Amino acid sequence: MFASQDILQGCLEIVRQSGDIVREHWAKPSNVRHKGRIDLVTQTDLAVEAFLKEKLANLVPGAAFMAEESSESEKEPDGLCWIIDPVDGTTNFVHRIPQVATSVALWNKDHVELGVVNIPMMNECFSAQRGQGAYLNGAPISVSKAETLGDALVATGFPYDFSGRLDRILERLSLVLPKSQGLRRIGAAAVDMAYVACGRLDMFYEEGLKPWDFAAGLLLVEEAGGRVTNLRGEALHFGDELMASNGLVHQEAVDLLGPTAV
Repeated sequence: MFASQDILQGCLEIVRQSGDIVREHWAKPSNVRHKGRIDLVTQTDLAVEAFLKEKLANLVPGAAFMAEESSESEKEPDGLCWIIDPVDGTTNFVHRIPQVATSVALWNKDHVELGVVNIPMMNECFSAQRGQGAYLNGAPISVSKAETLGDALVATGFPYDFSGRLDRILERLSLVLPKSQGLRRIGAAAVDMAYVACGRLDMFYEEGLKPWDFAAGLLLVEEAGGRVTNLRGEALHFGDELMASNGLVHQEAVDLLGPTAV
């Protein structure tokens, strides 16, 4: 295990401090520009990312960065790398919907060593270290005990680029909705993953996610006793369609959605 408790605590403190930027900007007008038709970026995204990169560089000297607003690569890193989404749920932020998260993971060669998902407007900070469990505001968390999709609250998300995907997205909705207890679209994958980890959601799936959307959440779910794979139930790699669950409903969900995987 590479990441020490000191590194996790240092990361937690830095991410919590970055939440002050989100809270400060919450009451001010957002200076929004478009990366795509519905893909937004604000001065808050840029300010939080700059803060995190400056502070985390001192925490683990020599570690690389893969951050949403500045990274040119989405390939799995070879060595130590901070994977950062400064404001996951930027559209939520622009509309002042509080499910807005900062997601930070420390990647080491082929896996996540530690992950933090902070939801500053909800005063909730999720954290996990490999082999050490998952926590919400310092208290241990675990996935739900729902055993079937009929008892499961499921979440999904929609990629910014619908081109060539809309029929597949609607097909999956038509499969999941009648099988599940309900379906939610929160608008921030890091929040979805954290909610699976603490048992508020039983399953989450989405395609088109970037590494910074799910890296920290992946470890949260696994350390809370859940499971994360692609839609076929295979090991997840960057670029795959993602499925995260409490583990108990996972095979049923794979059987349902696996045939739609690309």
